[in-house]
Amino acid sequence: MGAVPSPLTAVADHRARIAELVGPMPVVTAPVADCLGLVLAADLVAPVSLPPFDNSAMDGYAVRAADVAGAPVSLPVAQDIPAGRTDVPPLEPGTAHRIMTGAPLPPGADAVVQVEWTDGGTEVVRLERGVAEGANVRRAADDVAAGATVLRAGTPLGPAQLGLAAALGLAGLPVRRRPRVLVLSTGSELVAPGEPLRPGQIYESNGVMLAAAVREAGGEAELLRFVPDDVARFHDAVAARLPGFDLLLTSGGVSAGAYEVVKDALTGRGVEFTRVAMQPGGPQGAGRYLGVAVATLPGNPVSAQVSFEVFIRPALRAAMGFARVERPTARARLSEAITSPAGRTQFRRGAYDPASGRVVTPVGGPGSHLLSALALSDCLIEVPPEVTELAEGDEVLVRFLGDSTPSAMTL
Repeated sequence: MGAVPSPLTAVADHRARIAELVGPMPVVTAPVADCLGLVLAADLVAPVSLPPFDNSAMDGYAVRAADVAGAPVSLPVAQDIPAGRTDVPPLEPGTAHRIMTGAPLPPGADAVVQVEWTDGGTEVVRLERGVAEGANVRRAADDVAAGATVLRAGTPLGPAQLGLAAALGLAGLPVRRRPRVLVLSTGSELVAPGEPLRPGQIYESNGVMLAAAVREAGGEAELLRFVPDDVARFHDAVAARLPGFDLLLTSGGVSAGAYEVVKDALTGRGVEFTRVAMQPGGPQGAGRYLGVAVATLPGNPVSAQVSFEVFIRPALRAAMGFARVERPTARARLSEAITSPAGRTQFRRGAYDPASGRVVTPVGGPGSHLLSALALSDCLIEVPPEVTELAEGDEVLVRFLGDSTPSAMTL
């Protein structure tokens, strides 16, 4: 009798294993300019008010509203107040100060007449209209009061959040740092793009693709390429580069055949290998090697990238402190019938078209080598393990391959 095959690992179980291995990243203080795409690790309390002083909302003339109540009137222009002036003299009754947007409102003034309602005079100005007290004035703390909590811990930092931090005078922010991932590409058959191919060789693509996926997820990636199918040389190459990384991410060399260098090198050294109940992407591994978390992905390119989306990206996002680690999802109707293997979650590549009534079209077949189909897709069609056939018009779950729902997809 042959050996009894090991039971398949559920997708959710392997995903939990990867998330546990990666764990939360340390909190660091990073320069504000470097925090785009990171997550705030502590509440942000305003050290100053915004605006910090009463200032003009318009280019125009600072006045006392009572002095222009009988407009049109002419007033002598006593001072020029550009933005940035720090020695602002008081406004005397019966006079005006020419003032620019953002400049401090002079003591004694209570309104600004916009320049369009004047003749623009520099020594004497004719003001054609009156204004109410407080007109065109931005009051101190109108936006933010000093001491107020302006952003909560866990807030993803985008351009607006970083602009607010800079406006508050903050040079650095407490964030969970980016995970550092060493992406390993193995295989004696691999050749760098741009080099000539010999019989039996292929261009290396998984390393480029996975390193890009790490960066798109918010992590830092370095690529270690062309480690040959030799266990001793594998250990030497990896051990020399591994210190300082949070995750070793490999692709290939994890199946059941001969010359599976990743599996041969890491079995018994802290990494366990399994077959996950999914298609594509069954062969997987996870553990620790030399104290660093390891996730091993299959070598076929679609298997590797789908595995990254299902297992690695959510773990990296959670490690950075994101509350939402999943890509956006939607329900959609199939444009054609598909089949799926029993007992496995299938991830078919698809193109989602909300303009046609939330329809998803499978792109290419289920083959794990069809990289061009993946490149033309904007979502994964997820078929549960208990479902083996779906008809045209059946509803399915789609997982988008970007962080927003596409408006349409043209094949």
